[in-house]
Amino acid sequence: MCEMRQETDYALHHVQKVLAFFLAMRRFAEQMSAQGHQFIYYKLDDPRNRQDLIKNIDELIQTQGFQSFGYLWPDEYRLDKQLKDWCDQQSIPITVEDTQHFLTSRTDWQEHFKDKKTYTMEFFYRAMRKKTGYLMTSSGQPEGGQWNFDTENRKTWNGTPSLPKAPVFDPEIDSILSMLQEHGVKTMGKSPEPGQFLWATTREEAERLLRHFVEHLLPHFGRFQDAMHPDEPILFHSRLSFCLNTKIISPQEVVEAAIEAWKKSPERIELAQVEGFVRQLIGWREYVRGFYWAHMPGYPDLNFFDHQNKLPDFYWTAQTQMACVKSSIQHTLDNAYAHHIERLMVTGNLALLLGVAPKAIESWYLGVYIDAIEWVEMPNTLGMSQFVDGGKLATKPYISSANYLHKMGKSCTGCRYNPKERLGDSACPFNALYWRFLGVHRPLLGQNERMRMMYALWDKIPSEEQQQLIVRAEKIIEQPDMY
Repeated sequence: MCEMRQETDYALHHVQKVLAFFLAMRRFAEQMSAQGHQFIYYKLDDPRNRQDLIKNIDELIQTQGFQSFGYLWPDEYRLDKQLKDWCDQQSIPITVEDTQHFLTSRTDWQEHFKDKKTYTMEFFYRAMRKKTGYLMTSSGQPEGGQWNFDTENRKTWNGTPSLPKAPVFDPEIDSILSMLQEHGVKTMGKSPEPGQFLWATTREEAERLLRHFVEHLLPHFGRFQDAMHPDEPILFHSRLSFCLNTKIISPQEVVEAAIEAWKKSPERIELAQVEGFVRQLIGWREYVRGFYWAHMPGYPDLNFFDHQNKLPDFYWTAQTQMACVKSSIQHTLDNAYAHHIERLMVTGNLALLLGVAPKAIESWYLGVYIDAIEWVEMPNTLGMSQFVDGGKLATKPYISSANYLHKMGKSCTGCRYNPKERLGDSACPFNALYWRFLGVHRPLLGQNERMRMMYALWDKIPSEEQQQLIVRAEKIIEQPDMY
């Protein structure tokens, strides 16, 4: 196992992300060594460490006299290519295996859609339910008589029910922080407070998070999964995404723990709550992984709207007058985390409305979020959030005015902008940006069936006001850091 500059430096990472990865690696090696497994482990400051995966492998083969090489398929295209290119040059026997930490292989997604003209996650999700038997009756029907309870999962949270005290962890981090500083590893974000590390980095800690989730949070997860609150960055989310994406815990055991809790206490955990959670894991997560491998390597070069603007400075500082943006980015900088609505409908929505170059916002997401591994982060950012593919992953751009953001919680509280005003100095910038986006991109989006209602509302706005909205929006786009 190697802690390498190759991995710390390919994006500007949040300091807690680097900490969590190194902690998870070191603690795993320690636990496995205690059980008798043999490790060659290079810390970042090990003088033997060449800081490059291939250089380390080459040197180990030469110095240790290894006569064969085996590896698991990596989850990122860049690592997959790096290893494949190296393997093509070798004469020793090489074996490669798929990982066991997904419910599908890389190619299952392509097989499922090979004869279909369009990709639809819902059909993939139903196929996964049938394949796994999760939330299915003995007669082969979905529990509760329907596949999806998404319409019941859009409630706002105003303090009730109360949030239970969440588990936090206290790993020894000072030596890693000192090492990073000494070796000039550049990071962003806030270091964790002593004894307040949010992220599980051992299997035992991950199991503790899982138990806390199914006992205290799952009963309300589905209902409030889209809610936002400036003072509560986690709400009813599980904090298991880092553990899942680093393979500390498997999706099967997480899903089965949630379903088992529902079966034991159906009066306490409604079907809609557990279905929303299961859908995220066996539906969207698996679907996005397959989508990533089916569309690489060309996917990051797509730019449907030809957006070229730079990412505003406040994405690195949270210094903005827009309250929802400020709290979402502050959550991110403080915790290396924001839940999916803050990512999709606040920071992602705003970047799209501002015309930010897709690679700029994608690089930010990749570095700043603790659970951002490219296979899951890139399609979610580029496809769902920024619509770079014109509708292959998402059927419409995920854009909104201030009205949606205002409805989803208390993020507008105390904001200097009024979410109900479209024009004027006190009008929320999201409003003018939203309407301008619709007007400017009508040639690309006007025939999209899911945009029909939005354009019907745009057409009701007097042409003079439409022009005023476009003018105000373009002023915001020119100097976003002024707002």
